[in-house]
Amino acid sequence: MEENYIEVVLYSIFSLIFLIISLKFLKPNKQNLPPSPPGWLPVIGHLRLLKPPIHCTLRSLSESLEGSGMSLWLGSRLVYVVSSHKIAEECFGKNNVVLANQPQVIIGKHVGYNNTNMIAAPYGDHWRNLRHLCTIEIFSTHRLNCFLSVRTDEVRRLVSRLFRTAGTKKTIVEMKPMLMDLTFNNIMRMMIGKRYYGEETTDEEEAKRVRKLVADVGSSTSSGKAVDYVPILRLFSNYEKRVKKLGKETDKFLQGLTDDKREQQETGNTMIDHLLVLPKSDTEYYTDQIIKGIILIMVIAGTNTSAVTLEWALSNLLNHPEVICKARIEIDNRVGLDRLIEESDLSELPYLKNIILETLRLHPGTPLLVLHMASENCKMRSYDMPRGTMLLVNAWAIHRDPNMWEDPDSFKPERFEKEEEAQKLMAFGLGRIACPGSGLAQRIIGLALGSLIQCFDWEKVGEEEVDMKEGVGNTVPKAIPLQAVCKARPFLHKILS
Repeated sequence: MEENYIEVVLYSIFSLIFLIISLKFLKPNKQNLPPSPPGWLPVIGHLRLLKPPIHCTLRSLSESLEGSGMSLWLGSRLVYVVSSHKIAEECFGKNNVVLANQPQVIIGKHVGYNNTNMIAAPYGDHWRNLRHLCTIEIFSTHRLNCFLSVRTDEVRRLVSRLFRTAGTKKTIVEMKPMLMDLTFNNIMRMMIGKRYYGEETTDEEEAKRVRKLVADVGSSTSSGKAVDYVPILRLFSNYEKRVKKLGKETDKFLQGLTDDKREQQETGNTMIDHLLVLPKSDTEYYTDQIIKGIILIMVIAGTNTSAVTLEWALSNLLNHPEVICKARIEIDNRVGLDRLIEESDLSELPYLKNIILETLRLHPGTPLLVLHMASENCKMRSYDMPRGTMLLVNAWAIHRDPNMWEDPDSFKPERFEKEEEAQKLMAFGLGRIACPGSGLAQRIIGLALGSLIQCFDWEKVGEEEVDMKEGVGNTVPKAIPLQAVCKARPFLHKILS
């Protein structure tokens, strides 16, 4: 009881101090800031308004202010929220260098190697070096082509797994674990040459440990952690303690991968093999920390987002069987029934591409693009943007803006028959801060979705439409994992046998 009383007294004292500071410094009136919603409170600002799903809440708040941009106080931090494609383009065009930095957060410090990885590193020589490294060594067309056999093999394994499960009889299958296994194995084989799930994998206990580790890092990576905006909360929260522990576990895993590769006698063709050659050119710069930071971003950003996109795509297709029919006719006409679809076929399948673009429009992998921060005073249109202001782009809201899209909440792949429509998408970010892994994501999503459409007949479970409610998380998974009725098409048995 005494300890609780002391905590309450301390909290009251600190709250009073923060109240005084907040009233005096944290809500300036002299600067021309974008409009703010009502509900600001001392110390916490507008934090209490951010109810999940946050991207929906932010759009509602923006609409209540009758604008496409607004300002929020998250604790002591000023945040500009942009829900306009035109404003987002201006921010990352004219002010792209000023707004290239990211705010420092707890997870970036303890898991992201003190904010030195490509996502969290401040804009400068180090960031440019990492960006160049990823562009040349990891995501170049040549490097992606080198791993074509990995992507093809993993998609074939998914098709075979579904065939063994469903065969030629209608069978209910749960898609989320299969799609997660596909994307995770694909990334890990590219990175270290090892599968973690399914046949020919590592031991089951290690696989469970790695999956939990990746899930924990993903769930901790969020722009909405109150302790990052209200420092006093660290005194009463064990969040930072948990993140420190997670950082040690993550580093142990990544260091083990690096050491195992370094100890192998022969150099392979995985991404770690290529990265481990770099220290020979500059031992002081290309440390294990740099290499582990790159692996971390690849594993976290390259697995869950692609799996979630595939699950949303298939969910939309089940609710629109006429779209599946149209896509299958396109594949049958251009690929045939005597072989399975190849990655090289994707450029000849425009309707399949339109389905993927429409899925990314309605369900972008990261509805709220990575937070950025102004490194100096600048302008956002007619508004002042003080140094340290954070910029949050609501891609989800932009993709559903009725001023940009006709019937914006409906699933209509045909809208992308006009090629210029694709220029409106920002599912992978904009400009120099755009995601460098977009090419890899589109390849694996295209091949996997095309194979599922070509090889199987799909139906909903029951008469009701697939539930499209959104779950919680940075990548916004489905609230209810997808179950579908699956049956192999007759030609598949002949090909697989």
